[in-house]
Amino acid sequence: MFELYLFPTPNSRKVTILLEECGAPYRLVPVLLGRGDQFHPDFLRLSPNNRMPALVDTEPKGGGAPVGIFESGAIMMYVAEKLEQFWPQALPGKYEATQWMFWQMANQGPKMGEQGHFQRAQADGKVGDQSYAIARFDNEVHRLFGVLNLGLFDKDWLAAGQYTIADMICYPWAALWKSRGIDLEEFPNVKRWLARIADRPAVQRSKTIGQEIYQGQDKMPPDERERFVRMLSNQRAVPVPPEWRRG
Repeated sequence: MFELYLFPTPNSRKVTILLEECGAPYRLVPVLLGRGDQFHPDFLRLSPNNRMPALVDTEPKGGGAPVGIFESGAIMMYVAEKLEQFWPQALPGKYEATQWMFWQMANQGPKMGEQGHFQRAQADGKVGDQSYAIARFDNEVHRLFGVLNLGLFDKDWLAAGQYTIADMICYPWAALWKSRGIDLEEFPNVKRWLARIADRPAVQRSKTIGQEIYQGQDKMPPDERERFVRMLSNQRAVPVPPEWRRG
């Protein structure tokens, strides 16, 4: 059984797509950001980066103690390898998929995340002119859609001639194209790929998983929203919890 610690973000959706595609049994463990669950000592043991998603495999292959993993890319590789689905292990297909996994984790996710951050900062109107940062990340996100478009030229899927975790990991962020100011007509290969993935039943199911715990800023009273933004936007290093030192 897998236990998936999540908040409904694109990074969590990557993993739910894979679990749904595999038909794997899993249990959701909500991590409520507004409550600060991500800083709880028990969660930090599992995910010292205090980010979602994180996964515990209570029945690892070969037996033994439960296995905990943080970072969505590592989680997807672990699940796909354990279940022997959606990650070809023969060369060169394995690394055709792996390179896109690394690209997504190092480029697409972080850059689109920063783009959203500065867009929200500009809309807030309390932190000064953000025009340089917005232009920087708008351009970078446009460039990254171009990378996907090149990678999908004359292909249905990103890697190994088949639907893999490479497609699943890139899809949730790419699906946000409209809110990020992207004209999808500029990227016809991405447009076809997005439509192809969106038609998959497992992907459709993933869209609503965890939505009942959503605590977006639009649902918060002003004072709670301000505290929430301050907590998430101005984080510094978390010290070793005192509970870890006991015993």
